[in-house]
Amino acid sequence: MTPRARRAFFALIVFFSVCAVAGSILERNVGAQASQDESQLRDSLKSFTNVYALVEQNYADPITGDKIDTAIYDGAIPAMLQVLDPHSHFYDPKSYAMLREDQRGHYYGVGMMIQQQISNGKSKVFVVTPYEDTPSYRAGIHPGDQIIAIDSKSTDGWTSDQVAKALKGPKGTPVEVSVQRYGQPKPLVFNLIRDEIPHPSIDLKFEIRPGIGYIHLTQFQETTGQEMEDAINGFSNLKGLLLDLRENPGGLLSQAVDVCDHLLAKGQTIVSQRGRAYPDVNYVATHGNGGKTFPIVVLVNRDTASAAEIVSGALQDHDRALIVGETTFGKGLVQTVYNLSENSGLALTTYHYYTPSGRLIQRNYAGVSLYDYFNHAGALPANSSNREVKFTDSGRTVYGGGGITPDEKIATPPATPFQDTLGYKQVFFHFAPVYVATHTIDKNFAVDDAVLSDFEKFLTSQGIDWTQADIDGASGWIKSHIKQQIVTIAFGEQVGLRVIADWDPEIEKALTYMPEAQALETNAHKVLAEKAQARNAAPQSDTTQP
Repeated sequence: MTPRARRAFFALIVFFSVCAVAGSILERNVGAQASQDESQLRDSLKSFTNVYALVEQNYADPITGDKIDTAIYDGAIPAMLQVLDPHSHFYDPKSYAMLREDQRGHYYGVGMMIQQQISNGKSKVFVVTPYEDTPSYRAGIHPGDQIIAIDSKSTDGWTSDQVAKALKGPKGTPVEVSVQRYGQPKPLVFNLIRDEIPHPSIDLKFEIRPGIGYIHLTQFQETTGQEMEDAINGFSNLKGLLLDLRENPGGLLSQAVDVCDHLLAKGQTIVSQRGRAYPDVNYVATHGNGGKTFPIVVLVNRDTASAAEIVSGALQDHDRALIVGETTFGKGLVQTVYNLSENSGLALTTYHYYTPSGRLIQRNYAGVSLYDYFNHAGALPANSSNREVKFTDSGRTVYGGGGITPDEKIATPPATPFQDTLGYKQVFFHFAPVYVATHTIDKNFAVDDAVLSDFEKFLTSQGIDWTQADIDGASGWIKSHIKQQIVTIAFGEQVGLRVIADWDPEIEKALTYMPEAQALETNAHKVLAEKAQARNAAPQSDTTQP
């Protein structure tokens, strides 16, 4: 078999594997409808193979291996899945490997986040940040370094995927990384030894106020439940917790359940999932918090989704946490990931999930394009009469049918056009290496008038128009982002993240709701005690045999 034919063969195997998974779901139907569905599926597959054969034989240009991959991986399979729902998704071998890496929470390489940028029509790859306590960090690689060669091979024109692939490899193997750093006349060469690189889902945790812990949870992966337990236990005399789930896209359902298990009382429902092809499942707290409670404020926004909504919904329904921020994304569909041929995968929606009060929070996607759906077009307002109404354990009203509605709204401050320009052009990222190259940074570094003056000169040198009103109108935001990038170079990513958290006005506002969270927690204890008392007082049937 020629390479071209082999590639086509494997691409078709993957396509039919996807169809086989869907077909196996259909086979769980019963009766005449199942027979009709299976017959329609067979007819559709036959039509597809006929169309593919005609295209392969008669298309004006040769169908090369790349075009075959594109037609199957980027065309036929995604188009088929998009008809079903926005979240069923096909993973080609590269994206499937990345998915598994994200789920595991570790990989083997040198430990840095990189980013591809296009400058004067050429692709350049920069170090965004080396992860702390990794080979790249210990060697002294800095944010803003441009990677120009790997193992003496020029990376000119490489994509970030190509650079990442070259940097990863088996533990203990060497790799030479050459970077161009601002202010250095010659490239810097680092000889690194690859290692296991943990990629925790909690990127920041610290005592943000006396007795109040702050945890920023970025996603739900295989290590999340244990990370949360360790983080909570790491706070001494914890009197309150601010859990930041903004921008959290979700992840593994099992880990959302594990997180809730540490925060709820034993036996409380966490989430239930109901589907057509598999038995319904009800998840409850099997270990529970052991009576260790404290007020919780959960900060969410419009991009808090999936597993993060499971946590938010469970804590809200049991009055265990006060939810503040924006109405969340509204993803109430559960995907099962199936392994397919050629190291590819299929995430197929197999369940709907429901919060403890019975809310289905999936946002409507009928007749909505993928672009509009993922950009929140057509979302129902929080007070819409079309949204289902449910009640928490204490009788508070909560809504389904379009995300988790916060108990207290905190709006994200709108960005000015000037802020958008600075973010789009990544001005802070490029200014920091220039500043660090000519200044000494210590632990007391602050953005004063002199630093701002240097920043304004940099804006002018980059051809970015600005006025004093632009600077004054976003002064706090500008100062915090300048400081974040500079101290990240000097002292590491954790210090930089802490700078933004200490400044963030949404975090500051969320902290003011801790008394309300305490009142909610106190009332939740009262409700639990009343229910337990009612159960104990209920008459027991006499089953004694004569």
